[in-house]
Amino acid sequence: MKLAKISLAAAVFMLPASIASAGDVVPPDEVMYEDFTVEASLSGASGNPDNGAEIFKNRKLGNCLACHINSAMQEELFHGTVGPSLDDVGSRWEPAQLRAIVADAKEMFGEQTVMPGFYSLSVGVNVAEDRVGKTILRAQQVEDVVAYLATLKE
Repeated sequence: MKLAKISLAAAVFMLPASIASAGDVVPPDEVMYEDFTVEASLSGASGNPDNGAEIFKNRKLGNCLACHINSAMQEELFHGTVGPSLDDVGSRWEPAQLRAIVADAKEMFGEQTVMPGFYSLSVGVNVAEDRVGKTILRAQQVEDVVAYLATLKE
């Protein structure tokens, strides 16, 4: 009986740690790309557009401004022009399409795109050792970026 209580207590204690890491990395075959969309939330939760805006402009996370112009963030420096403008992107693409693009642009557009898959285990060659087998963004961060992009409508 005492052992059962200890096991239960240990399981309850460890539960928050397992929840915190759940959804951080999903094997690519579990992300369902269908007709250039990913319908289901990668994290199981809705995205927060305010968090998404922060991830979008953060040079250590999404760093989207390195390649894309976004007039909604005019105060930020160094907008790139490698990728298309993201002005009005929320009118051009549905959230399921945006999710697919952010998760793995190469799955959507092929190898010719330079955009990395932010939720793909194959992020490129010459990856730092501590990043091997990890995604650039966690599942919830992708959902947050998608929620932000969906707000960019004229």
